[in-house]
Amino acid sequence: MTYSSTLAMGRQQGVSRGQNSVSFRVTDKRLGPVSNTIVLIVLACLLGLLYLTQVTKTNAYGYQINGLQQQQSKLQQQHEDLSVASAREQSLDRVANSATAQSMTPVAPSGSVN
Repeated sequence: MTYSSTLAMGRQQGVSRGQNSVSFRVTDKRLGPVSNTIVLIVLACLLGLLYLTQVTKTNAYGYQINGLQQQQSKLQQQHEDLSVASAREQSLDRVANSATAQSMTPVAPSGSVN
């Protein structure tokens, strides 16, 4: 036997005498209906957990944003109060130093009523 004939014999896929023909068949492996159902349930649970983690993160950020908005509104109110107080302080100085106020004469009390 030559080398090429040995290779040709190795390539034969037929069934010869004394061999079990069933062991040479390729079997197609598939999941059954119960396994498919279990896999689908597990996937649905994983998707549910993913959804819940995303919703929880969103709610946590919402609480932070709400706290920052409340802090911003308090600071704006404080700024407005300080602006009003500053305007009052400056207005008294302006009135006292104005030309109209300088030209006025002070009035002494004339008497008291009993």
